[in-house]
Amino acid sequence: MAAEGTEELSNTEELKNPPGFHEPEAAGFTKPDVEQSGETGGDGENAAPYTAHGDEEEADLPADFEKLWKQTCENPLDFNSWTDLLQYCEQEGHLRACRQALNGFLVRFPLCYGYWKKYSDIERRAGHNTKAEEVCERGLKVIPLSVDLWIHFINLLLGTLNMNLPESAHRIRCVFEEAVASAGWDFHSDRLWDLYGEWEKEQGNLKAMTAVYDRVLMIPTQLYNTHYEKLKTHLTSNPPRDTLSPEEYDMVKAEYKQSQIQTKKEKSDIAADEEERPPGEEEPADNDKDSEEAVQKMQELILARREELYQHNEAEVRKRWNFEEAIKRPYFHVKPLDKAQLKAWHSYLDWEMAEAESAAMNAGGTSVEGGEGSKKEYVASHGRVLVLFERCLIACALYEEFWKKYVHYLEPYGVEEVRNVYRRACGIHLPYKHSIHLQWSAFEEKHGNVSEAQRILESMEMVLPGLSVVRLRRVGLERRAGRLDVAESLLKESVEQSKNNPSLHAFYSIKLSRFLLKLCRNPARARTVLQEAIEISPDNSRLYQNLLELEVSGDLRANGGGVQQCVAKALAAPLSPKTKIRFSQRGLQFAEDFGTSVQSVLSMYEEHQKLLKEHDGKRGAENGDNDDPEKMSKMDDGSAMAVPPQTAPPTMPHMPITTPPPPMMGGDASGSYGSYGSWYQYGGYGSYQNPWNQYNQYYPPS
Repeated sequence: MAAEGTEELSNTEELKNPPGFHEPEAAGFTKPDVEQSGETGGDGENAAPYTAHGDEEEADLPADFEKLWKQTCENPLDFNSWTDLLQYCEQEGHLRACRQALNGFLVRFPLCYGYWKKYSDIERRAGHNTKAEEVCERGLKVIPLSVDLWIHFINLLLGTLNMNLPESAHRIRCVFEEAVASAGWDFHSDRLWDLYGEWEKEQGNLKAMTAVYDRVLMIPTQLYNTHYEKLKTHLTSNPPRDTLSPEEYDMVKAEYKQSQIQTKKEKSDIAADEEERPPGEEEPADNDKDSEEAVQKMQELILARREELYQHNEAEVRKRWNFEEAIKRPYFHVKPLDKAQLKAWHSYLDWEMAEAESAAMNAGGTSVEGGEGSKKEYVASHGRVLVLFERCLIACALYEEFWKKYVHYLEPYGVEEVRNVYRRACGIHLPYKHSIHLQWSAFEEKHGNVSEAQRILESMEMVLPGLSVVRLRRVGLERRAGRLDVAESLLKESVEQSKNNPSLHAFYSIKLSRFLLKLCRNPARARTVLQEAIEISPDNSRLYQNLLELEVSGDLRANGGGVQQCVAKALAAPLSPKTKIRFSQRGLQFAEDFGTSVQSVLSMYEEHQKLLKEHDGKRGAENGDNDDPEKMSKMDDGSAMAVPPQTAPPTMPHMPITTPPPPMMGGDASGSYGSYGSWYQYGGYGSYQNPWNQYNQYYPPS
């Protein structure tokens, strides 16, 4: 575990206490790219004083600012260029330059909480306290789970507000409440809780201090034991009347009196005034001051109540301790995490989700009497899962797998929760990851938000132009929405734009032809698209295959010669011999099944045999020269030695011939028309593969 003084860089979602959840706003960020480590950047204590040099909007920028700024604009993902620019601005002490540099930097690296602190300090030292507060508020909208940034904001308010005014204390308390609601469920939120409790003590509000430590007593944190010891010291050092709420004080005092009466009854030593008080005389009034013995007994009752909560919380901490130990880098960094760290986060999340699922089952299966406690435990378990996901998505913000895991967990809890996660992932952290954008688009379409799904895909195409999977997803979206004209125009546009890339052009042409054939019922236009594509890519066999499928599926009575024309075109194209043989087989099979004359069948058969002989001849030449005399003699010798003594062939029973043999053609029995085995060599028609689904190689690798 990290020591108490180390900086926890856990930054995430806001979470109510008990957990009622809401998403942080995007702080006005439109298109950030990749983030860098949150631990970079200091508080700038030793920086030069910042001056506006006259009118800060009109003042000239430092000499080298434009050069450094240009470098960051040319490569906005280069973190070193940004740090060089920020360091230069800090050394110059130029307020306008610092603002411009930090605003540009934090758009692209919003999780670097140290630079939010630096920005706030710059404004404060320049005398702009209001702007310093605004900077902190902007940062907390992006990283609401950052304990360090909350503490920095609170200290800023403590140093700038007039604490003699009652509204100042009220505002500080409101900020504390917002802070513990947002970051108080973090395992490393101890410093925030301590600061809150000590501030209430300084205000002289001991009851509020008790309430603060009572709340953290039910939250598993790293320094849970320290909080409990402080609470015990607080409760035993002050009278119960000063530390407890009126409701709890009355309840504890009544319990104390009841125990005293029970003790006296057990000893049979009941006071006489209690036994024989005159009629109409009331019980002696309390002098509003507890005796020393009463205070001691009441403190014992108070601590006994909290001891049970402490033991339960300690058990929860022990469950999580080893998982927390395995996390070595809780902050964000552009450097990739090793596999052990990714596995540690996955294991921790899986375990926490299993705990929440178990709590949900207990809450659903308990009786009315015991159901209230189980429901509270389920709410707390669900809240811990959300906090852990948000912590994970700081360290693993560039890993799609964790965002998708978070979405999968939130799906049963509501559409808006899932939508907010997608917005953060795609809008801030993963603007160039098309996979999660496609998933977001499908989610919006599933829930009837077609316009948002269209916007997501269009934005993705602007970021990554030319990505075929995004274009096809847009086509599918428009088709499902009933806008076939828009879908067709998108495919046409893709075909036109890809003419310089023959392979991609063929891919889109096939997609367009299928669209025109299947949905528009226009085979003529589909045929034209494929024929134009063949002119650009005459060596692309899939174009011929799809053209052949189009012709075969059409009306053979109206265009019976289209199949043979397609086969003839494929045989004349610069395709491989095996491909030509497959087309020849298909043409022969079609002639056999649908040919109008036997002459066409025989003609196709003869052409097919020629292709087979040419292919066999080339294959024989490639396999080597079998005419070598030495090899032939060795083969002959070996054959002679290996031939066993001949034996008489077995006698076959005489079978009468009842069916005449098929007619002979050219005297070659092996090539006869009746011998179907010679027609369908190389796998035959049954092994011919449907070309429609063989387009995977056209998709660019992700």
